[in-house]
Amino acid sequence: MTVRPSADLPAAFARLGGQEDGRVWGELWDDLCHQGCVYDDSFHALPYLVAIATGRAPGAPLDAVLMAGLIVSAADEERTARYADGIAALLPVARRLLDAATDDAPAFVYLLQCVLAFEGERVWSAGRLEGLFEQEYELECPACTSELFLAFGDPGAFALDAGRAPADPAGAALIPADPAALAPLPARLHRTATRAGHEAVARGLTHLFGRAVCPFCETAFTVSDEVGKSP
Repeated sequence: MTVRPSADLPAAFARLGGQEDGRVWGELWDDLCHQGCVYDDSFHALPYLVAIATGRAPGAPLDAVLMAGLIVSAADEERTARYADGIAALLPVARRLLDAATDDAPAFVYLLQCVLAFEGERVWSAGRLEGLFEQEYELECPACTSELFLAFGDPGAFALDAGRAPADPAGAALIPADPAALAPLPARLHRTATRAGHEAVARGLTHLFGRAVCPFCETAFTVSDEVGKSP
């Protein structure tokens, strides 16, 4: 896959504002953030995305914020400083869109990651919250390195062998965190999800920042510690 060179970006973004916007955004995602990857050239798109998000250029602000959030989540200190003004302009737009995302759990979680990215957070903004709307995570036991499947939707919450079905009763139950005892960042995320009416996301946060017991070696560990290690 060849990433679109930055010299082509003006022409690519100039195609937005018409009936073909869905296809144009699809091509932009494929060229600049293929399968969720961020490339060096992706950062050249930020000024165009800022202009769209703030209404200074045609296009959908939501698409612009989501793409910019993914890109910024991969920014190092130098790039964060270089694009600081644009990132600052994106933050209030992302917050407004987040407040409006009351009926769409995936959009809510993606926007939550965008807000964190624009605020400078670089762990939970980088795709690691997406298991909240999928209601599952795959990770390794930190003690015996067994591949585990953590599922916290209906009919219950389980830590399983990754090769078993999600509802396999042989799995060990997850131990959710007490919302009142969460650290500042997860507590804030939990409050935000609760106030927005995303109860499943809020419940998932208590599992993400709770504990699990490996069904193989019976080691108890903090789920977020292992999810936070993932690339």
